[in-house]
Amino acid sequence: MSRGPVILEQLRAALGVHGVFVRGIVSFGEGEGPLLTDGTTARSVVLLGNIGGSIWPAFSRWRQLPENAGRSHPLDDWSKTIIRPVASSLGATAYFPSDPPWQPFQRWAIEAEGLRASPLGILIHPVYGLWHGYRGALGFAQAIENDVLPAFSQHPCDLCVEKPCVTACPVEAVTAAGFDISGCRSHLRTREGRDGCMGGGCLARNVCPVGASYRYPVEQLAFHMAALQL
Repeated sequence: MSRGPVILEQLRAALGVHGVFVRGIVSFGEGEGPLLTDGTTARSVVLLGNIGGSIWPAFSRWRQLPENAGRSHPLDDWSKTIIRPVASSLGATAYFPSDPPWQPFQRWAIEAEGLRASPLGILIHPVYGLWHGYRGALGFAQAIENDVLPAFSQHPCDLCVEKPCVTACPVEAVTAAGFDISGCRSHLRTREGRDGCMGGGCLARNVCPVGASYRYPVEQLAFHMAALQL
């Protein structure tokens, strides 16, 4: 009998209290997956992440502890703090977007959930819109059946006629050709950028109509904008 359903149930119980969800599962053929700690390769990778501002309460409480003050990368550190013990208890290998060897998180998300990129470069979800993310992933030696159905039938951006994300950017950093991150960062250092995007979140991201009810709280928006400016 497959341990897959039991593993997923344990993951959801252990990480759900932190606002971290099972976002999808990628399956691999023999020898095709990422390396596990024992030198073999994974047959399945379970993606873990936030939906809307789900992680913000738990992360904020952790960040306020005296021993966590002044960390350079607090969100990455918090993610490892809560995910690594769960990985150890399940005999899995933990992967993080911030750590080498760099794993293809976006490609995994595209395969697991059927997501596609928005003009901002962020993968857009048909329900959560641009308000979601991936905090880590767990690799398993056994195959785990994907019980998270692919999200897409049609790309939301293809159905969006007005493209408000493109017209809302004050420096035209968001275009059909891609996202100009250097132009964005330069704008954020100006007074207009500090009063606009830095104060209430990326104007282009905020106007996207998809998943608007999952928009991050103001404090989380400010946190991510400050990180973008580094």
